[in-house]
Amino acid sequence: MTDTNIALHRTNKVLLVYTGGTIGMGKNQTTHALEPLDLHHLVANLPELKQVETSIEVCQFHTPIDSSNMNPDVWAGLCRIIVENFERYDGFVILHGTDTMAYTASALSFMLENLTKPVILTGSQLPIGQLRTDGKENLVTSIELASLCNSEGFPMVPEVCIYFNGKLLRGNRSTKQNADGFAAFDSFNYPHLCDAGVNFNFHHHHILKPNYSKPLVAHYAFDSNIVVFSLFPGIQEHIVRHVLAAPELKSIVMRSFGSGNAPQQPWLLQLLSEAGKRGVVVVNISQCVSGSVEMSLYGTGVQLFEAGVISGYDSTVEAATTKLMHLQGVYKDAEKVRQMMNQSLCGEITINH
Repeated sequence: MTDTNIALHRTNKVLLVYTGGTIGMGKNQTTHALEPLDLHHLVANLPELKQVETSIEVCQFHTPIDSSNMNPDVWAGLCRIIVENFERYDGFVILHGTDTMAYTASALSFMLENLTKPVILTGSQLPIGQLRTDGKENLVTSIELASLCNSEGFPMVPEVCIYFNGKLLRGNRSTKQNADGFAAFDSFNYPHLCDAGVNFNFHHHHILKPNYSKPLVAHYAFDSNIVVFSLFPGIQEHIVRHVLAAPELKSIVMRSFGSGNAPQQPWLLQLLSEAGKRGVVVVNISQCVSGSVEMSLYGTGVQLFEAGVISGYDSTVEAATTKLMHLQGVYKDAEKVRQMMNQSLCGEITINH
């Protein structure tokens, strides 16, 4: 619940953080190869940014990384940048490669507890220097969204988001849907937070309402002893057995059929049950991009529930994976992790009671 008696200090500044990715690439005039641009130079020479009514400061990774190489150490670095600069800026824009952007957005949503300012991730499908680039619009709009506040001075979108191709999405609800189209991202199980056309159309009742009286709490610990696997017709017992027998394994994101169904194979249920008894947390999410797991709907889902598998509800694979990593970093007790997986920490799942 928002405490409107708390005055927020506005700085009229946005921090632009460049991690890497297509948006910040330029063509070397000698070799014609794509290579990272100097973002300070880019911001200074992009006419569109001069019209944005906020100051823009740049923080650039010394060595930009391909987003395929994203990992929890980089997430911790991003989290530190935000925490250390939190009071100096009204919002943050992170330029990121598209391949793992939804993972990073999901991870940051769990790492930044009690977030009260916008953290918007964006990128592009074409480098910003190319004629038909989508990067300019994505960048300019993200900066504007990160700087906007309401009449009381509170941010319009105080949560971790992805902005792409006219759509502002909750970060932990987003997934990459297209490898080569400009509409690269969508949130299939949650409405857009804002649609950017001629005007901004904010959907206020879908935006998180933080408690501004609580301080920002950062969580840096991640435990990545997780496996994600999809069920499929013909899945083999000996392969699943080897995967589940790994002594380091702490949790499984199991992508099941439809609304949470699995093959009625006694060996599969037995292996999942044995893993659960060893303290391995098994989370059931759907392979479908839209819809929710309802394990009470069909007999196959009920059997999974009886084997100790818990529902991932309507979670994306990115959110389920990073949430488990986060919870395992915070809690050592598997039962506590199971309990917290059944709660919405920052709007990542819909639980209908």
